[in-house]
Amino acid sequence: MTGTTETAFTQRVFSGIQPSGGLTLGNYLGALKRFVDMQDAGSYQTVFCMVDLHAITVWQDPQALGRNTRELCAGFIASGIDPERSILFNQSQVPEHAQLAWIFNCVARMGWMGRMTQWKEKSGKHAENASLGLFAYPSLMAADILIYHATHVPVGEDQKQHLELTRDIATKFNHDYKVDFFPITEPVIEGVATRVMSLRDGTKKMSKSDPSDMSRINMTDDADSIAKKIRKAKTDPEPLPETIERLAGRPEARNLVNIYSALAGVTAEEAMAEVAGQQFGRFKPMLADLAVAKLAPIGAEMARLMDDQAEIDRILARGSERAREIAAPILEKTYEIVGMVGS
Repeated sequence: MTGTTETAFTQRVFSGIQPSGGLTLGNYLGALKRFVDMQDAGSYQTVFCMVDLHAITVWQDPQALGRNTRELCAGFIASGIDPERSILFNQSQVPEHAQLAWIFNCVARMGWMGRMTQWKEKSGKHAENASLGLFAYPSLMAADILIYHATHVPVGEDQKQHLELTRDIATKFNHDYKVDFFPITEPVIEGVATRVMSLRDGTKKMSKSDPSDMSRINMTDDADSIAKKIRKAKTDPEPLPETIERLAGRPEARNLVNIYSALAGVTAEEAMAEVAGQQFGRFKPMLADLAVAKLAPIGAEMARLMDDQAEIDRILARGSERAREIAAPILEKTYEIVGMVGS
């Protein structure tokens, strides 16, 4: 394949979420809502994946993994992903991901992997006890993206380094084999709430692993729970200022304004113009009403979908078939380039 990314490759988005349980507001605003926007824009072919192979880089209870995968699929659909307009599947049903990852394991360098920030954070002082899969995680992520020749990937700041590695692997493969086969994928990092923070500590990312359930809004929370958590969210005694810049040093206030603007579909500046001068006693009920209106229907739809798990499995099976229609020819051509006999 020759030419540039702009002329040679289909404009295609790929992204995935680990089915490790407990979708939160952070997952919705930082990922799912953005996926829906990209699907609805119609500018790209959109491919979305439950990355269950990534999930097992750390121990997962088998029954929980299956349940979490189906719940995540329900979350995608309830948030607005249409399995007919987008390709929606779980990673393990498309073996081309793992097959291309092995090729990339032989392209990537140990030094590249060792510099990955997430590897250092997750392995900590016990790297010798971490799985080889956790170390090679970024190589599989590169394969997830490039097995579809994806040109764009919506990522949070915490995944940007992994996407840089994907670009390095594609560049080295193309250089080593003197081809222009894999695109140099572009990151899409945008939106005021791509990184949603804890409701109890505005300096920490909202996480399903936080011991306090009050620190996060779960996508399965009912309306009363959503409203209660926002009313009790940590704030400060000062009123909201007129500009977003004047929220510097006020992480909890900035987080709630970001959440409000993202849910309302307006910029942070537009949100500030609307709420400037308000005390939190007035702003929090506004945010609670907005969050309930946007999120409670998603939770209800997820519950409805989970009542018919056979339908979820059918959707995932059909999605994997569509994914393999793209992935299989790309893997076959990769094998041919590398020199695999019989490819």
